[in-house]
Amino acid sequence: MTRIGVLSDTHGLLDKRVLEHFKDVDEIWHAGDIGSEEVLRRLREFKPTRAVFGNMDSGDVRYSLSEFYRFRVEDVNVLMTHIGGYPGHYNPWLIPMFRKSLENYEDPNQRIDLFVCGHSHILKVQYDSQFKFLTMNPGAAGKQGWQPCQTLLRFTINNEKIDDLEVIELQRK
Repeated sequence: MTRIGVLSDTHGLLDKRVLEHFKDVDEIWHAGDIGSEEVLRRLREFKPTRAVFGNMDSGDVRYSLSEFYRFRVEDVNVLMTHIGGYPGHYNPWLIPMFRKSLENYEDPNQRIDLFVCGHSHILKVQYDSQFKFLTMNPGAAGKQGWQPCQTLLRFTINNEKIDDLEVIELQRK
Protein backbone atom coordinates (compact mmCIF):
# COMPACT_ATOMS: atom_id res chain seq x y z
CA MET A 1 0.00 0.00 0.00
CA THR A 2 1.28 3.45 -0.97
CA ARG A 3 -0.13 6.62 0.61
CA ILE A 4 -0.27 9.63 -1.71
CA GLY A 5 -0.73 13.35 -1.10
CA VAL A 6 -1.71 15.47 -4.13
CA LEU A 7 -1.62 19.24 -4.45
CA SER A 8 -1.47 21.86 -7.16
CA ASP A 9 -1.31 25.59 -7.69
CA THR A 10 0.77 26.56 -4.66
CA HIS A 11 1.99 29.64 -6.57
CA GLY A 12 5.04 30.01 -4.32
CA LEU A 13 3.28 29.32 -1.00
CA LEU A 14 3.80 26.09 0.91
CA ASP A 15 1.45 26.37 3.86
CA LYS A 16 2.86 24.48 6.87
CA ARG A 17 -0.55 22.81 7.25
CA VAL A 18 0.10 20.98 3.96
CA LEU A 19 3.10 19.27 5.54
CA GLU A 20 1.05 18.39 8.62
CA HIS A 21 -1.62 16.71 6.46
CA PHE A 22 1.01 14.92 4.37
CA LYS A 23 3.17 13.72 7.27
CA ASP A 24 2.02 10.10 6.86
CA VAL A 25 2.09 9.88 3.04
CA ASP A 26 4.75 7.95 1.16
CA GLU A 27 4.81 10.30 -1.85
CA ILE A 28 3.69 13.80 -2.78
CA TRP A 29 2.48 14.67 -6.27
CA HIS A 30 2.38 18.33 -7.35
CA ALA A 31 0.31 19.04 -10.48
CA GLY A 32 2.00 22.32 -11.42
CA ASP A 33 2.09 26.05 -10.80
CA ILE A 34 4.55 25.39 -8.02
CA GLY A 35 5.68 28.99 -8.09
CA SER A 36 9.23 28.71 -6.81
CA GLU A 37 12.20 26.40 -6.60
CA GLU A 38 12.01 26.84 -2.81
CA VAL A 39 8.56 25.20 -2.63
CA LEU A 40 9.76 22.27 -4.75
CA ARG A 41 12.93 21.91 -2.66
CA ARG A 42 10.97 21.91 0.63
CA LEU A 43 8.55 19.26 -0.66
CA ARG A 44 11.41 17.06 -1.87
CA GLU A 45 13.24 17.38 1.45
CA PHE A 46 10.04 16.39 3.25
CA LYS A 47 8.92 13.41 1.12
CA PRO A 48 9.65 11.87 -2.28
CA THR A 49 7.92 14.25 -4.70
CA ARG A 50 6.77 13.88 -8.29
CA ALA A 51 5.85 17.09 -10.09
CA VAL A 52 5.11 18.75 -13.42
CA PHE A 53 5.53 22.39 -14.32
CA GLY A 54 2.54 24.68 -14.76
CA ASN A 55 1.85 27.59 -17.07
CA MET A 56 2.87 30.10 -14.38
CA ASP A 57 6.14 28.35 -13.52
CA SER A 58 9.35 29.78 -14.89
CA GLY A 59 13.09 29.57 -14.45
CA ASP A 60 14.53 26.61 -12.60
CA VAL A 61 11.11 25.08 -11.86
CA ARG A 62 10.17 24.92 -15.53
CA TYR A 63 13.58 23.67 -16.63
CA SER A 64 13.82 20.94 -13.99
CA LEU A 65 10.39 19.40 -14.66
CA SER A 66 8.34 18.10 -17.58
CA GLU A 67 4.93 19.16 -18.84
CA PHE A 68 3.71 15.54 -18.79
CA TYR A 69 4.73 12.84 -16.35
CA ARG A 70 3.77 9.19 -16.83
CA PHE A 71 4.63 6.82 -14.01
CA ARG A 72 3.41 3.72 -12.23
CA VAL A 73 2.70 3.26 -8.54
CA GLU A 74 2.06 -0.36 -7.64
CA ASP A 75 -0.38 -1.46 -10.40
CA VAL A 76 -1.76 2.01 -11.22
CA ASN A 77 -0.55 3.89 -14.30
CA VAL A 78 -0.65 7.64 -13.78
CA LEU A 79 -0.54 10.55 -16.21
CA MET A 80 0.00 13.96 -14.63
CA THR A 81 0.03 17.38 -16.28
CA HIS A 82 -0.99 20.86 -15.23
CA ILE A 83 -3.57 21.98 -17.79
CA GLY A 84 -5.75 18.94 -18.32
CA GLY A 85 -9.45 19.56 -17.91
CA TYR A 86 -12.01 16.98 -16.89
CA PRO A 87 -14.29 14.40 -18.55
CA GLY A 88 -15.96 15.88 -21.60
CA HIS A 89 -13.83 19.03 -21.35
CA TYR A 90 -10.23 17.95 -21.83
CA ASN A 91 -7.59 20.03 -23.52
CA PRO A 92 -7.47 18.82 -27.12
CA TRP A 93 -3.80 17.81 -27.13
CA LEU A 94 -4.53 15.13 -24.51
CA ILE A 95 -7.17 13.29 -26.55
CA PRO A 96 -4.66 11.31 -28.71
CA MET A 97 -2.94 10.05 -25.52
CA PHE A 98 -6.30 9.10 -24.03
CA ARG A 99 -7.39 7.29 -27.22
CA LYS A 100 -4.12 5.35 -27.33
CA SER A 101 -4.64 4.35 -23.70
CA LEU A 102 -8.14 3.13 -24.50
CA GLU A 103 -6.95 1.21 -27.59
CA ASN A 104 -4.36 -0.55 -25.40
CA TYR A 105 -6.61 -0.91 -22.36
CA GLU A 106 -5.97 -4.63 -21.98
CA ASP A 107 -2.24 -3.98 -21.75
CA PRO A 108 -1.67 -2.87 -18.16
CA ASN A 109 1.59 -1.16 -19.14
CA GLN A 110 -0.02 1.05 -21.80
CA ARG A 111 -3.27 2.24 -20.30
CA ILE A 112 -3.90 5.24 -18.07
CA ASP A 113 -5.67 4.38 -14.81
CA LEU A 114 -5.40 7.77 -13.11
CA PHE A 115 -5.20 11.22 -14.67
CA VAL A 116 -4.05 14.05 -12.38
CA CYS A 117 -4.07 17.74 -13.30
CA GLY A 118 -4.40 21.19 -11.76
CA HIS A 119 -4.78 24.69 -13.22
CA SER A 120 -8.48 25.39 -12.65
CA HIS A 121 -8.24 25.81 -8.85
CA ILE A 122 -11.42 23.70 -8.77
CA LEU A 123 -11.24 20.47 -6.79
CA LYS A 124 -12.78 17.68 -8.85
CA VAL A 125 -12.58 13.90 -8.72
CA GLN A 126 -14.52 12.13 -11.44
CA TYR A 127 -14.46 8.81 -13.26
CA ASP A 128 -14.29 9.11 -17.03
CA SER A 129 -16.39 6.28 -18.44
CA GLN A 130 -15.38 7.11 -22.03
CA PHE A 131 -11.63 6.70 -21.45
CA LYS A 132 -11.94 4.38 -18.43
CA PHE A 133 -9.81 6.23 -15.90
CA LEU A 134 -10.22 8.29 -12.76
CA THR A 135 -9.48 12.01 -13.00
CA MET A 136 -8.28 14.07 -10.04
CA ASN A 137 -7.74 17.79 -9.69
CA PRO A 138 -6.78 18.72 -6.11
CA GLY A 139 -7.84 22.36 -6.54
CA ALA A 140 -5.39 24.95 -5.23
CA ALA A 141 -3.11 24.63 -2.22
CA GLY A 142 -1.98 28.24 -2.47
CA LYS A 143 -3.85 31.42 -1.72
CA GLN A 144 -3.71 32.97 -5.19
CA GLY A 145 -7.09 32.95 -6.93
CA TRP A 146 -10.74 33.13 -6.04
CA GLN A 147 -11.25 29.81 -4.24
CA PRO A 148 -12.66 30.13 -0.70
CA CYS A 149 -10.20 27.65 0.83
CA GLN A 150 -7.01 25.79 -0.01
CA THR A 151 -7.56 22.16 -0.99
CA LEU A 152 -5.51 18.95 -1.09
CA LEU A 153 -6.19 15.28 -1.78
CA ARG A 154 -4.91 12.26 0.09
CA PHE A 155 -5.51 8.60 -0.85
CA THR A 156 -3.96 5.17 -0.97
CA ILE A 157 -3.00 2.90 -3.82
CA ASN A 158 -3.23 -0.76 -2.97
CA ASN A 159 -2.17 -2.89 -5.96
CA GLU A 160 -4.61 -1.69 -8.66
CA LYS A 161 -7.11 -0.06 -6.28
CA ILE A 162 -7.34 3.63 -5.40
CA ASP A 163 -8.87 3.83 -1.93
CA ASP A 164 -9.44 6.00 1.12
CA LEU A 165 -9.75 9.26 -0.82
CA GLU A 166 -9.84 12.29 1.46
CA VAL A 167 -10.51 15.90 0.55
CA ILE A 168 -8.63 18.29 2.83
CA GLU A 169 -9.80 21.88 3.10
CA LEU A 170 -7.56 24.50 4.69
CA GLN A 171 -9.44 27.60 5.71
CA ARG A 172 -7.70 30.80 4.67
CA LYS A 173 -5.97 32.67 7.45
